[in-house]
Amino acid sequence: MKRFYKEAASVAADTGFAIHLDGRPVKTPARNPLHLPTAKLAEAIATEWAAQDDEIDPATMPLTALAQGALDQVAHERNRIVGRIASFSDSDMLYYRGDDSQQALSDHQAEKWDPLLGWARTRYDVSFTLTHGIMHQSQSEQTIARLSEAVEAQDDFTLAAMLSLVGLAGSLIAVLALVENAYDADTLWPLMNLEELWQEQQWGSDDLATQTRAVKQAEFHSAVQFLVLSRT
Repeated sequence: MKRFYKEAASVAADTGFAIHLDGRPVKTPARNPLHLPTAKLAEAIATEWAAQDDEIDPATMPLTALAQGALDQVAHERNRIVGRIASFSDSDMLYYRGDDSQQALSDHQAEKWDPLLGWARTRYDVSFTLTHGIMHQSQSEQTIARLSEAVEAQDDFTLAAMLSLVGLAGSLIAVLALVENAYDADTLWPLMNLEELWQEQQWGSDDLATQTRAVKQAEFHSAVQFLVLSRT
């Protein structure tokens, strides 16, 4: 789509803050008003619109896309979105450790991941069943219920960020730690890529894998930025 406006600005609205292009309010793809909960998020999204060249490139507007998701999807399909995020309570990456032939990796995972699980145990009064290998091991009903309740308690904009983050991280525990301000993004990202980074240390890096991880890291940090700005 060609750029059709000269100026983009954030404007106070009846419900939060709106984005105006040449004085006209922006709507989402589902025709909902693009209303944001905080001035900082609105300003950041206005900056994305202002930075567009002659052609509007949605790939360079991650905050806008996440806001559209909050307003068009989460607000109208909240139970489905909560269910998708909460499903990681039974399949979190942190539950799976190296098998008997990978003792060094298993020890490294325990050193780096166990403190994060320890935080979750205390915060949510849950227990975890760990498995060595790739066979699925179900978590207790109480653990799944408590972690699901923690997801359900979040507002729509937080859920939009969490949906992106949990897919990139593969860990609901890590995402909840971000939401609760228990861990920061720079600390968590290497933990979420621990096995891949471990393999690189043993066998050397692969250019394609490194490039793919860099793309995912940029998406991860955009979602973290959205999370922070939507709450401050």
